[in-house]
Amino acid sequence: MTNLIVETSKYLMLFLFACYTYECFAAFRGSLTEEKKNRIFSRQIVLMYLIHLDGYLAVYAVTDDVMQILFYALQVLFAGVTLLCYRLLYPRSSRLLANNMCMLLLIGFLILTRLSEQLAFRQFVIAGIAMAATLILPYIVRKAHFLRKLTWVFAAVGIMGLGLVALLGRTDYGAKLAVEVLGVTIQPSEFIKVIFVFFVAGLFSEGNDFGRVCLGSAVAAVHVLILVASRDLGGALIFFVTYLVMLYVATGKLFYLAGGMLAGSIAAVAAYNLFSHVQVRVIAWKDPLSVIDNEGYQICQSLFAIGTGGWFGMGLYQGMPERIPVVEQDFIYSAIAEELGGIFALCLLMVCVSCLLMIFYMAMQVRENFYRLIALGLGTVYGFQVFLTIGGVTKFIPSTGVTLPFVSYGGSSLLSTMALFAIVQGICILRQDKEGAHGKKAAAKSRERKTDR
Repeated sequence: MTNLIVETSKYLMLFLFACYTYECFAAFRGSLTEEKKNRIFSRQIVLMYLIHLDGYLAVYAVTDDVMQILFYALQVLFAGVTLLCYRLLYPRSSRLLANNMCMLLLIGFLILTRLSEQLAFRQFVIAGIAMAATLILPYIVRKAHFLRKLTWVFAAVGIMGLGLVALLGRTDYGAKLAVEVLGVTIQPSEFIKVIFVFFVAGLFSEGNDFGRVCLGSAVAAVHVLILVASRDLGGALIFFVTYLVMLYVATGKLFYLAGGMLAGSIAAVAAYNLFSHVQVRVIAWKDPLSVIDNEGYQICQSLFAIGTGGWFGMGLYQGMPERIPVVEQDFIYSAIAEELGGIFALCLLMVCVSCLLMIFYMAMQVRENFYRLIALGLGTVYGFQVFLTIGGVTKFIPSTGVTLPFVSYGGSSLLSTMALFAIVQGICILRQDKEGAHGKKAAAKSRERKTDR
């Protein structure tokens, strides 16, 4: 009976998630009225709750643990309160981003429950704290116009924070990633990448002359070099690509983009020759089966899991994702592909893509250069992190040790990504405020002309 429930659950979940993913892109149709868009977002919420319920019915069928019912109810409450807060406090925020954020979080809770109930509950607690802490950020972005004047404060905070990790951080898997404060492990680079975007946006919103480009490049290079010295090469890559994209958009010059790509290629070769753990990851990427007993074990297990799952998955608790080292963090996408299926995993990727498209759409719609660059930079951070994670677990690129936003276990990553989405929501609200004010002025001028006639 349990096997029947799990088997039925996976097909139903896949169908529902495919419908949810379709609605993500249906919302982008330009011909839709506001009423039709709201109906799409309402259907998304219903589908989200059905997917979540279906998953936890399978969890309960396998574990027969009453506490899972309570944990499920707490997650439903969390998602409901989150969506309600955004609707009431920020009615002009993007409902698509809010829905997708909750959908990804609930998928993360589900797969973490299957892998480690203790980690799942810890992630849930962190998510609750993070949501309470970041809920004020849209208001701050909307009202705190002085942020653009703090350009060099952002630069100083970023450099000092990364420097602190390089000096005092603990070493995990060959890299200094985190510091421990009062028993809590914090990974500062997760937050500094958001601050770094504010620095670059503030710098180039005031001009894009050659001197400013040189100055910005020097400060960006300091950030990247500190991360390289800490051997956090995944983080260094995110900072580098984000700066390069923002630089190109701010200046519009292909010369800077080409020069940056050349410098990045040279730096990659140098990193390979300087750091042994980079060589290990490249060897594992090139031919993992030849070193399956050592360097290639993790990526081989990831590929075995994805291949075993096929298109439709093994079903929750029917696979062996625990064989993949660090599966709860860097390789959680492989666990999802194994037990929920390749189609489900592709839908998950497409939900992330819809978030990226929405953020870039906002960036194109914003009038002020400062906020446009922030939205663009944050979108690049989010999109490139998804690319690094999924590219690494599928052997498309060497593994970089980067987590999948909202889904992987990790407090710093979860908090920083929630902050990223909250800031983007603030920019969305600010854009609509400006459009509303512009529309009112246009209407007032029109009435004045009619009065004059």
